Amino acid sequence: MAISVKNIFARVPENNAEEEFVTLFENSSLKIERIVSHSHASPEGFWYDQAEDEWVIILRGEATLEFASGEQVEMGEGDYLTIPRHLKHRVRRTAPDTIWLAVYLK
Repeated sequence: MAISVKNIFARVPENNAEEEFVTLFENSSLKIERIVSHSHASPEGFWYDQAEDEWVIILRGEATLEFASGEQVEMGEGDYLTIPRHLKHRVRRTAPDTIWLAVYLK
């Protein structure tokens, strides 16, 4: 098996109308995903309600997450948090060219 080095910032789309989700690694207990957001927000009234715990970090840019409790969390480059399974949340806003790394624990 050849070892292949890749770069998290390679082939980042610019000014897409949609967010881009790229799975970097996945097995039966873990999924790692790169998310690129361009001034995105979740649709009004939409809530993520995931069956797995999610650990997320902002690599570039900034974002605001909103939780069903009404709490809003501001995140900047290098900020990370864990969202427990079934904690309803949404993306309130992102800056242009925000890059996230999300790890889902199945």
